[in-house]
Amino acid sequence: MSSNHIKYRNLGGNSGVDTYKIEEESIEITFNSGGTYLYTYQAPGGYHVERMKDLARSGRGLNAFISIYVKDNYDKKLR
Repeated sequence: MSSNHIKYRNLGGNSGVDTYKIEEESIEITFNSGGTYLYTYQAPGGYHVERMKDLARSGRGLNAFISIYVKDNYDKKLR
């Protein structure tokens, strides 16, 4: 885990999200499966990125939101 990444609280107990890093116009998410993805205002867009930031901070619902609304619409796969 990068020193800038925050451990996702996973209050629902079954999330695929491991850590996240919030920037002004993006969020970087590392999944338990090992992949790290960058979501930006370009893809999937500002509304989705801001909602993902809120869910990340709250520790609940982020993985479900990505699965339902964002899917493969990310800016880039980092690793």
